[in-house]
Amino acid sequence: MKNLYLFFIALTAFQFTIAQDLTIPADVKTHIQERVDQGFNPSIAMAYIKGEKVVYFNYGNTLLENGQPVDENTIYEIGSISKVFTTIMLADEVLKGNMKLTDPISKYLPSFVNVPTGNEKAITLKDLASHTSGLPRMPDNFKPKDRSNPFADYTINQIYEFLSSFELTRDIGSLYEYSNFGMGLLGHILELHSGKSYEDLVIEKIAKRLDMDDTRIVFTDRMKERLAYGYNDELKQTNNWDITSLAGAGAIRSSTRDMVNFIKANMETNNSSLNKAMKLSHQIAFSDATKNFNIGLGWHFAKNDSIIWHNGGTGGYRAFIGFNKNTDEGVVVLTNSTFLVDAIGLKVLGQDVKLELPKKREFPDIVEVDEALLESYTGKYQLAPEFFISIKRVGNQLLAQATNQQEFEIYASSKNEFFLKVVEASVTFNSNDSGETTGLVLHQGGRSMPGKKVN
Repeated sequence: MKNLYLFFIALTAFQFTIAQDLTIPADVKTHIQERVDQGFNPSIAMAYIKGEKVVYFNYGNTLLENGQPVDENTIYEIGSISKVFTTIMLADEVLKGNMKLTDPISKYLPSFVNVPTGNEKAITLKDLASHTSGLPRMPDNFKPKDRSNPFADYTINQIYEFLSSFELTRDIGSLYEYSNFGMGLLGHILELHSGKSYEDLVIEKIAKRLDMDDTRIVFTDRMKERLAYGYNDELKQTNNWDITSLAGAGAIRSSTRDMVNFIKANMETNNSSLNKAMKLSHQIAFSDATKNFNIGLGWHFAKNDSIIWHNGGTGGYRAFIGFNKNTDEGVVVLTNSTFLVDAIGLKVLGQDVKLELPKKREFPDIVEVDEALLESYTGKYQLAPEFFISIKRVGNQLLAQATNQQEFEIYASSKNEFFLKVVEASVTFNSNDSGETTGLVLHQGGRSMPGKKVN
């Protein structure tokens, strides 16, 4: 019976052909063309699914200059969409009786790892899968040597080191806080539980069963030949991200065609173990009535929970997938730059959103600052009881790291004014009459938040 099911899935994917009578809305196609033509995205590859039908719309090239036209087989990084692969694989183990959502994560980790607890409550698998564990978005020992490929040197031992030293600041299961670290940890737990690598699990449990031959973590030769190269916020070509120890948070690369098979499988209802796992991942796992917010196992919801979706992003890519369970519609949108494509996908699925061109940020001119002055800015600044910004210097470059966030470069626009490129924010350093640095002010979102230098 198992082999018969595998054959059925493969045959279904092979017969899933382009529909001639299904069309993408004209305003969506025009918007995609404008984004590419005006230089926001080198390419956008999109698929629209309605029931058994699918239509593709591909526009742009794999490179800004001298690239190849993209199509449904072009390869992109899908970033955090990997998280729903992780939760579906967890759901599969739960339904097979091999794991329980209520299991404490300490059950699956080495005994020397000191997993934080709060109010005599343990972090469970469900907490990781629903971003309610109390673990932060990123660990504070995440300090990459190569910022264009930041996850490549983050190790399993560093995961254990951070987890063992972290102190929770709120009750487990009480609040949603998106955590790359938590979902990466869940992927690692699945590795420990199965004795297989995260990539092998993705291939075995999902990719092979859905005819997704171009959905991998490590590039195959065929994938390399059809890669859309990534571009950062300044539309400069950047490196691909090799996410190893935290693979469950965002390591997968794929194509529009493969992701159509994935969304189609999520939309279907059948008796296969994979479909049952998908359906479990779609169920609400955490609710916050005060914010009218629900989340499944990894999946997010929109439009009164009728739209089930996830997005993703790495250093040079953005992606969106989703489906409307009430209208039998699905969508995949992939691009090789960091300008978001979520609105395109949500609009096609029926969400009331306006399609607007992204805004290109204008950065101030970067000025040179004496290294001795830069060194005087290094230290730790307290902006709130539990919120600090640490500044360090590497040569003539300053790096800023907020509590439980990763480091980012900050660039000088004057001797004491610095700005970030990754977000719209800037920092002003303040000194006393003796020239000693006493604090900083973080300018972000229309607010100015002072912080005192504490060491």
